[in-house]
Parts: sequence; C-alpha cells; structure tokens
Amino acid sequence: MKVQNPILKGFNPDPSIIRVGDNYYIATSTFEWFPGVQIHHSKDLANWNLVKRPLERKSQLDLLGVPDSCGVWAPCLSYHEGIFYLIYSNVKSFDGVWKDTPNYLITTDNILGDWSEPVFLDSRGFDASLFHDDNGRKWYVTMKVDHRRGTLFGGIELQEFDPKAKTLIGQTYKIFQGTSLGCTEGPHLYKKDGYYYLITAEGGTEYNHAVTIARSKEVVGPYEVHPQNPLISCKNIPQHSLQKSGHGDFVQSPNGDWFIVFLVSRPLKEQGRCTLGRETAIEKIHWAEGDWPSLEAGRRLPRLTFEIEGVDSEQKQISHFDDFDNEELNIHFQSLRVPMENWMSLLDRPAYLRLKGRESLSSFHYQSMIARRVQHFNVEVSTKIDFHPASFQQMAGLVFYYNTSHFHYLHITQSREGKRILFPVSCDKFNFAEHEEDIIELPENGEVFLKGHFDRESIQFYYRLEHGEWIKVGKELDGSILSDDYVQDHDGRYRPAFTGSFVGLCCQDLSGHDHFADFDWFEYKVLED
Repeated sequence: MKVQNPILKGFNPDPSIIRVGDNYYIATSTFEWFPGVQIHHSKDLANWNLVKRPLERKSQLDLLGVPDSCGVWAPCLSYHEGIFYLIYSNVKSFDGVWKDTPNYLITTDNILGDWSEPVFLDSRGFDASLFHDDNGRKWYVTMKVDHRRGTLFGGIELQEFDPKAKTLIGQTYKIFQGTSLGCTEGPHLYKKDGYYYLITAEGGTEYNHAVTIARSKEVVGPYEVHPQNPLISCKNIPQHSLQKSGHGDFVQSPNGDWFIVFLVSRPLKEQGRCTLGRETAIEKIHWAEGDWPSLEAGRRLPRLTFEIEGVDSEQKQISHFDDFDNEELNIHFQSLRVPMENWMSLLDRPAYLRLKGRESLSSFHYQSMIARRVQHFNVEVSTKIDFHPASFQQMAGLVFYYNTSHFHYLHITQSREGKRILFPVSCDKFNFAEHEEDIIELPENGEVFLKGHFDRESIQFYYRLEHGEWIKVGKELDGSILSDDYVQDHDGRYRPAFTGSFVGLCCQDLSGHDHFADFDWFEYKVLED
C-alpha cells in the first residue's frame, strides 16, 4: 500500500518526530489554541491518530492575551532512557521590532499521561530543540533573534543542558549562520556514522520554504553545508501540488530505513491560498556514499504517494460526529487561549454541550468557542442549537474561523424588536460586515439546525427547523480569506499568520451575564475531497 501525503491533514505544522520501540510520535505546533501541542501516534508512518495534547494546564501554558499566530511554536519532542522531553516556545509578541519568545521544557515517563510543570530555559529565540548525544551529554539548539536593523536571524546557537539541575550550563556556541536561502530556523541535531548532522528550515514559511542540511565531525562545529542543498524545496516549481515544503525532522525505523517529516501546504490553485493551513508530510531518505542524505525519489520535490514497507492499509478520510453524550469533549476540539473550564459543560444539561457566553470573536482573552481543524477541501459541518437570546448582545452559532479578524459566523441573536433572528456576519482584515439583508426571523421557541458547506474557496450557510428542509442563508462567502496567504498580506504590510481554518461552536454575551447556548450534536462530514 502507498502512503499518501500529507499524513497529518489540516493545520499541523513544524513536525517533530520520534520512535520508541515500534511506536512513532509526531508533535506539531498549536499557536494560540489550547490545550497546546498536538501529538499523533502511528505504528507504520502512514496511519496516524491524535492521542495527546500535553500542555493542558494553565500553569504549563498561559496564552491569555497572546496575539493571533503567537503562542506555541515549533515543539521539539525527544526521548532518552525512559523519559520523554518536550521543548516549546510560548511567543508573546512577534509583529514588530522586538520578539518576546520564552522557551520551556516539560518531561514525562508516559507520553499519554500527565506531563511535568515547565522549566524555563531562555528567551533568546525560538524553534529550540534538545539533542541527546551518545556520550551522555545533552545539547540545546536554538535560533537566536537579533532585533537590530530588522535582522531577525542571529545564528543557530548551541548550549549544554544539565538534566539534573534542569538548566542550561556552560559556553554558548554559534554553530551555523545559515545559507543564502535566508530565514534560518527550526534546528535539529542528529548523529550518524561519526558525523553530527544539523537540519534547519530556510527560505521563510511561504513558497520559498526549504529544508537545509549541514554536518560536522564535532558537535560545536564547524558545519559544512550539503553540496546539493536544499534537501527539500518546491521553490520555483509552482505547479507541484505540495508547496511550502520545509521545517523537517528525521527518524529511523527499526529496520534501519530513514524518513523525514516536514510541513507542506496545498494551495487551491497555483501558488494560491492554502485554506487548510500548513500540514505534515513524509518522505524516505537515502544516504549516499559519503553520508550525505537525499530524498529516495532523487529530487527535492516531495511525492504525493510512495510505498513504505509494512504499511498494510491506506489512510481513510474520517468524518466526525459528536452527540456530546460523554463526560469529556472529543479530542479533536480545542479552545482559544484558555482552558475549557467553567464556561463549558457536558454535565449541566445531559447529552448537550453548554457554552456560557463571554467575550466577542475579536477577543484575545475570554472567548467561549470550541472548534476543530478543517482538514479537507470539501466538508459539510452541522449542529443543532437551543438558544434564546434576551438581548442583541447575546449570540451563538456555527463559525468558520481563522483568527480574530478573519471569520464567517452564522449566528442567532435578538432583533431591535425583540425577535429571535438568524443571519451571517463576516470579518475580513478588520472590516466587520453584518449581512442584515439575509436576516431570517425564527420561531420564538424551538431548536434550530445550522449547517455550513465549505467547498474549497466558498462557504454556504444553511438552516432548518425540526422536520423542515435545509434552506440557504445568504449568498456564498469567500472561504479563501481563512488562509495564511490572505491574512499575511494586509495593505502591503506583512502580518504573522501561521495557523489554518477551523470550524466550531461559540457563544457570546457582551453584556457580561453568561447567557448560555446548548448544542445537541456536532457533525463534520467529509464530502468528495
């Protein structure tokens, strides 16, 4: 059977991979979404399941007030002598001259269990990783930020980590200044056949992204660059369906084969917008004579499909139905910035999800939203809601969301005349549009069914009442605004945008009285992708 790329669909960037026995784990970035860091598990490198988000306590991850696309960047997952290590950044600001990038370490002996409280490491940069040398020493590798003259990149640095004292010790070494591709970040170290190999991400996170390799006989350098650098890149090949290939990590299988996981994006059209965000792909590595790695396919472009020994089943498209009958929320859901605590309940009304309304969709603080990634190009998402607003400041419904200034929201609220009404609103680059021409007056009582069809770059909303037919609400909306590519370009000025599109349920009470909405079920249905 063939592996189909990407192996982790939807917003799953900056993969860090390990193997423990015959189990593989990949950790990916989550930015402003809580709990932090996604960990997927596989036995065969082709079929993956989301199994854990280790940053699940506010004491481990405080995202309150962080701007869009800040928060958890580029986690590094590693394993040594029975202990799992996870390094992550919690970026507090990035859109400006200075960057606030504290880095932390947590550990556990059970990857699916509780993880430790965080140990602060430093704030010199981001995308840090931990390398366990075969001589027993541990090395912290990071990209240093240099704010002077708009430089950003200040080199790849190396410093020893003391696992007993849980602190960085000794001299700091600048081991790599990058190549002409620029924007060097995402460093990882490996050791093979007497060489230390340094892998970095270069070229920026957009269409010039790449994976670079360098090596040295000594961990502190000097490092020479691969003569056929970069290892992976889709730069200048705009017709390829996997774009933005970069930010990789190596893993070796039990039979000795080597693989690299890395991020990709799938544009709606040639170098167009990528509504699914940055995803995770995999390729097989070949080590040539002289020990420089290359892709098995013999070129820099990642393949859509290839065979892996031992894979006996193909990846399936998975729909998601949740009737909210369990005491815990489905693992695919996340919230924005804050834990799902007193504002969300599966017990207040059995077999319903209750959301207590709080701040607006523009808030960096206390939103009441649960959402999941959009992972396919053609999906229908629907829900059944019981909501009776007492004010126009109270709203609830179904939202397709990128960030606080880019979303489409089909919501129930109250009209000026005190009627219960339904209509969509949109936010596009801070411009808020209420589609009041599409207002539908609802019955005073009764539950309402809401649906959104997201087909590549268009979103169409629908509603129905009990035993009724689905009825369109308004016109098709532009779903392509829910993409990094669109958000990053704001009036000719670059803005950080690194996530992907979500769809979810939310409730607002701008009066501050916690007026709630109850949701009977949620369905994410994959159509022909």
